[in-house]
Amino acid sequence: MSVQHHTLGNGFQIVTEAMPGLNSASLGIWVSAGGRHERIDQNGIAHFLEHMAFKGTTTRSSLQIAEAIEDVGGYINAYTSREMTAYFVRVLENDVALGLDVISDILLNPMFDPKEIEIERGVILQEIGQSLDTPDDVIFDWLQEVSYPDQPLGRTILGPSARVSAFNRDNLAEFVAEHYGPGQMILSAAGAVDHEAIVRTAEALFGELPTAKKSTMLDGQFKGGERRAVKELEQAHFAFALESPGICDDAVYTSQIYSMALGGGMSSRLFQEAREKRGLCYSIFAQVGAFRDTGTLTLYSGTSGGDIAGLSHLCIDEIRRSAEDMCDAEVARARTQLKAGLLMGLESPAARCERLARMVSIWGRVPELSETIAKIDAVNVQGVKDFAAGLCASSAASLAVYGPVNSAPSVDELHAKLVA
Repeated sequence: MSVQHHTLGNGFQIVTEAMPGLNSASLGIWVSAGGRHERIDQNGIAHFLEHMAFKGTTTRSSLQIAEAIEDVGGYINAYTSREMTAYFVRVLENDVALGLDVISDILLNPMFDPKEIEIERGVILQEIGQSLDTPDDVIFDWLQEVSYPDQPLGRTILGPSARVSAFNRDNLAEFVAEHYGPGQMILSAAGAVDHEAIVRTAEALFGELPTAKKSTMLDGQFKGGERRAVKELEQAHFAFALESPGICDDAVYTSQIYSMALGGGMSSRLFQEAREKRGLCYSIFAQVGAFRDTGTLTLYSGTSGGDIAGLSHLCIDEIRRSAEDMCDAEVARARTQLKAGLLMGLESPAARCERLARMVSIWGRVPELSETIAKIDAVNVQGVKDFAAGLCASSAASLAVYGPVNSAPSVDELHAKLVA
């Protein structure tokens, strides 16, 4: 079996997948520490910490970190999500040990130099400013906030500027102490990798880390609500959300197939009705986001101020109609799209590496691809109709609109129409 999984005595996990025929490998460490793990006074610190990882260690400067990887033609990066922070590299087969050495260095030996903190603070504040100038970013942050109000899951990953402006070295060190224990880390590698060699290296690098109490996160509770802002923009941005299953619920496959049929491509209902038949928008889609304990089905479109009311009502009409007349051909097409997207994506070692880490984080194991495919294939048209009917009985909905949106209906109007 090409997937191998090993756990060190202190809880640090290693999962690898050898991919014959490749000359490169992707590897990294996924830490169960994201926006959901922050207290309100820490909002934005997981992302700040991710930035600081590349600002120097006790053995390498920030330039030396970059040069170590780029001198061998590799690539290094990181990201922060609501449930994880990931640090990863892609290198050639002979440089896997170097890649792991650099990743371990930035995690185990950060300097948190006050001068570098100030420099990176400026970079992050610029990133926040750029995000606030991007309506697509703003509206999804607003939608998350009103869906999960007064909860870690509803806060932005970047955090507010005022809070980011106040973080210091002690704050960063405190978050690391709370959330970067060996039991919260997964080393994942895919491609041209040798499992036993990686385990030996990981044991030497991480085996002596003291066991720490696993961090917890508050359950997410979808509440629903509305946020709107009238602003002179070229487009009116519309985002609508309903609660959907979490990643640990097998119904997540039904939700994914439903969202694909509703708004996942050019053949989807929303694209055909809103764009192709009526010319109401350029961009429109539906997607599901799944967390451990909850999820959201999101509809988004950019349209004109004069068309936003009609487009909003059309979206609700399509959800209602899908509960009645979704057909076998639509579900079969969506199933195939979902499977093709999964299988095509896994031709990349980076995608395989990420999947390994996510599966181990969620399930403590890596399910066979055949197991996932079987669950996708088990979704039938009646199940999709039932899922749509459940959406039409939702107890709450969320709405975010931004731009020339004076004529946009309220979330209460749309929800009342949905459940009528």
